[in-house]
Amino acid sequence: MRFYHTMVRVSDLEASLEFYCELLGLHETRRMERPEGRYTLVFLGADENPECEIELTWNWDAEEYTGGRNFGHLAFKVENIYETCARLQDGGVVINRPPRDGHMAFVRSPDGISVELLQEGAALAPQEPWASMENSGSW
Repeated sequence: MRFYHTMVRVSDLEASLEFYCELLGLHETRRMERPEGRYTLVFLGADENPECEIELTWNWDAEEYTGGRNFGHLAFKVENIYETCARLQDGGVVINRPPRDGHMAFVRSPDGISVELLQEGAALAPQEPWASMENSGSW
């Protein structure tokens, strides 16, 4: 058995693509439009392990998705957690659990999906403004 992908439903495909691709750094690997089912599937991957994908499912008919916290979270290892968090924050993303320890942070997608960011390799030395930043909201 091997991990294939994780599916998350999104309410705004463009906002989600901006979050996952432009800010987080994933790229679109393929897209499937299903007019008969009134939905679009967009698969995203990371350069380092493109075989593990996120499938964004966008249902064309408006629907409110709640319970993002019940999903748990997606986790990504990143090359530099401070640079990643700065890029996300500059893009308007709230850093819910800052990387005070140089190792772990949490943010949320536009649909409230919790995303864990983990420093690749050893933790980085504590660094401001992250070291003294408080938690915000839940993750």
